[in-house]
Amino acid sequence: MQPGLYIVGTPIGNLGDITLRALDALREADLVLAEDTRRTGRLLARYEIDCPLLSCHKFNEASRVDGVLQRIRSGAAVALVADSGMPGVSDPGARVVTACRENGLPVTVVPGPSAVPAAIALAGVRGSGYLFEGFLPKKRGARAKKLAELAGQACPVVFFESPYRLLKVLQEMAELLGDRTVYVCREITKIHEECRVGRPAELAAALHNRSIKGEIVVVIAPATH
Repeated sequence: MQPGLYIVGTPIGNLGDITLRALDALREADLVLAEDTRRTGRLLARYEIDCPLLSCHKFNEASRVDGVLQRIRSGAAVALVADSGMPGVSDPGARVVTACRENGLPVTVVPGPSAVPAAIALAGVRGSGYLFEGFLPKKRGARAKKLAELAGQACPVVFFESPYRLLKVLQEMAELLGDRTVYVCREITKIHEECRVGRPAELAAALHNRSIKGEIVVVIAPATH
């Protein structure tokens, strides 16, 4: 594999979803930059890949840049992975990618699974294109303002949400979005995958007595004009 940075997509849940090209990139890399080396280590062990791992997460990404640039200049192929999905999409990685590009070093993408289009497909929501918002603001006031801004979108709106905050967000959406259809996709590609559909108030009531766990993607149906 030629020297450079390889942005490698990894499974969002089911380890069987990794691509053949991603496996080749991880096998041939001289170093794997991983958001969580323990989690990536399990993925590499599953496919019997032996490659050095170096952590690269939101708290240390800036300090990793110079070392990564030097490794690539010295002839190394460096694979960049997040815990799941594509690096740089609500995950660390963009800083390393930008630094390599600014320094004239090769950057290659090895695409893989992403929870965003997976949730759109699972929901079956109609609409041309979609708007991805990452995570909504943590503070209630800022979150309400953002939801109000999103209410008039003519395309589906997708965002990630914490299981610990989901009920609160659904209740706020009930106040701001009323009868708009919402899809709550949980644990996509995993054993307990589910997609619940309904008005925000209905979903909040249905989930009220449940212990909500796992990774969640919320899809808001387009506004009708």
